[in-house]
Amino acid sequence: MEYLEFELPIKELQDQYEKACKIGEDSDVDVTNTCAQIEKKLNETKKEIYKNLTPWQRVQLSRHPNRPYTLDYINAICGDSFLELHGDRNFKDDKAMIGGLGKIGDQSYMFIGQQKGYNTKTRQYRNFGMANPEGYRKALRLMKSAEKFGIPVVCLIDTPGAYPGLEAEERGQGEAIARNILEMTRLKVPIIVVIIGEGASGGALGIGVGDRVLMLENTWYSVISPESCSSILWRSWEFKEQAAEALKLTATDMKKQKLIDLIVKEPLGGAHTNREKTFIDVAKIISKTYGELKNLSPKDLVENRMEKYSEMGVFKG
Repeated sequence: MEYLEFELPIKELQDQYEKACKIGEDSDVDVTNTCAQIEKKLNETKKEIYKNLTPWQRVQLSRHPNRPYTLDYINAICGDSFLELHGDRNFKDDKAMIGGLGKIGDQSYMFIGQQKGYNTKTRQYRNFGMANPEGYRKALRLMKSAEKFGIPVVCLIDTPGAYPGLEAEERGQGEAIARNILEMTRLKVPIIVVIIGEGASGGALGIGVGDRVLMLENTWYSVISPESCSSILWRSWEFKEQAAEALKLTATDMKKQKLIDLIVKEPLGGAHTNREKTFIDVAKIISKTYGELKNLSPKDLVENRMEKYSEMGVFKG
């Protein structure tokens, strides 16, 4: 298990607990009370730390190297029923954007999401979860296929942003994202969006328009990352914590501003501390949300979606 800087007090207590238990196993000394005391202190420390997380600490948790990625969710939720589909039928297959058909129970869904890598090689292969225009065009192709066959769409967002390279701009990165936003507003099947990690800028918005937008507890959703915001406003990355605070990018902030519909609670310490529970909770909430949307007519779906986004940013004094 890897620990972040603010989690070091937990690591120290965890190490003490493991050492005490090992002494008990390797000798005749009774350390039951000692272990119980350390375990109690460990649990109290965890609750205290995770109860008072700052926005920057939540950003760090959303990037935790052990945190599950899109394919982890899909494989756990769908099992062998997932069939990945490739290519935008125009340029190539973008490995940073994955999608395909899968089932939760007896219901089929079209899953789409950004995929990050686990090590240097796979991070390069997945382009660090930053999709090119062909990735967004692949996503749109899959959404249109889902619409044709009446299959609901589930988008799992986890990206530091769309790829900002010269070749991406040459192939129309801005147009691809804008086209997706337009087409998603009028797609005639339910769209459920779940932010499972980082939700940065147009990279997230390109697959982020939905009838319901859900955020896991330790994720963030913003027009810009705290580091980039800090570098623009202060000409340095040193002010990223202040930037994270000012951007109001946490799930709680998003819910308060009515930009998302629901916060999905994570296990204590983050999604990576109990992956199985996180996968089960996400699968349940997807099924429940689809149950609320499935009886709406295509016309009502589109009208409600349009109204939902039209009301954002409107404040009555």
